[in-house]
Amino acid sequence: MSNNTVIENETRDISRDKKIIRTSVIGILANVLLAGFKAVMGLLSNSIAITLDAVNNISDAASSVITIIGTKLAGKAPDKKHPFGYGRIEYLSAMIIAIIVLYAGVTSFVESIKKIIEPETPDYTPVVLIIVAVAVLVKIVLGRYVKSVGEKINSESLVNSGKDATLDSIISASTLAAAAVYLIWGVSLEAWLGAIISLVIIKSGIEMLGSSLSQILGESADAKLANEIKKTVMEFPEVQGVYDLVLHNYGPDRFNGSLHIEIPDTCTVTRADELIQDITSAVYQKHGIILTAVSIYSVNSSNDEFVALKEGIEEIVAAYPAILETHALSLRQDEKTVRVDFVVSLDVKDRASVFDEAVGRIKERFPQYTFYAVMDTDFAEE
Repeated sequence: MSNNTVIENETRDISRDKKIIRTSVIGILANVLLAGFKAVMGLLSNSIAITLDAVNNISDAASSVITIIGTKLAGKAPDKKHPFGYGRIEYLSAMIIAIIVLYAGVTSFVESIKKIIEPETPDYTPVVLIIVAVAVLVKIVLGRYVKSVGEKINSESLVNSGKDATLDSIISASTLAAAAVYLIWGVSLEAWLGAIISLVIIKSGIEMLGSSLSQILGESADAKLANEIKKTVMEFPEVQGVYDLVLHNYGPDRFNGSLHIEIPDTCTVTRADELIQDITSAVYQKHGIILTAVSIYSVNSSNDEFVALKEGIEEIVAAYPAILETHALSLRQDEKTVRVDFVVSLDVKDRASVFDEAVGRIKERFPQYTFYAVMDTDFAEE
């Protein structure tokens, strides 16, 4: 891979970090101002809903601070202790934000229950309602902006912050609705509304936390990205198939990977070496992914015995929709041994039984061979 490509990818990372920090700073300033106004208005109007809304804005500002810290730490250069870098810290910061949201929801729910048991009469004024209405508009715009930036640059922390801001706009709008009900009918729904809002926040926090934990545990590679990588590799004329693509995630858009390619057995060792280097360079240039290994499967398509064996196996496997792919087929005629991999879908509960049944039928069809079959996995299965 060229030095220019490396510089381009490093520049892209720096630009991404700047966007995250700039967006987070905007979020901090907006939330601090809103929190200040809401806190004053909540105390003046004796409104638990507005006061809790102010607290929620402070938690949003704290989330943005965590996003900035996480981004800075994730951008640290690799070292001996962490040779793959610190990119996964972004997932940890997203998890912390989710915990903050969850904590805010739980504490709000507790306070709302207290107000249900010992209710207080709110005192709304036009100024209070105007400020709350402005807050609704600000949070709608802020939420959409932060979420859209997060989705563009693949930042889970920003996406979570954007979702939280959108929830805040709903909370503020609900507060206005409760105020209208009180002013028109004299019925205070403040505490009950606060409880409902708190449950919505708790649900959102749980969902955010689940998403962050899933990323930390390790998710399957994006099927679209995997298909694009395979398409890039298949552009080389000698490559007849691309299999066993594994992508190791070390942070948003930071992958190392490995794959297998099928090439004709007539390909020389020198050409195979050149091919591996060219594929590694092409995948990095087009997708920013470092291939740490490219293994080779040799295909003998000119041998009649091999062709008959391959067609027979494919015919049998076609009866099993759970078997997604057959590859790594090789025949050693002198030893009468066959090696083959079957990719069995992860959606199947008993993958082993499907695999065993298919292999059993193949052995019955070709009793003259000794089979070494492997049950394989597609790590980017859709």
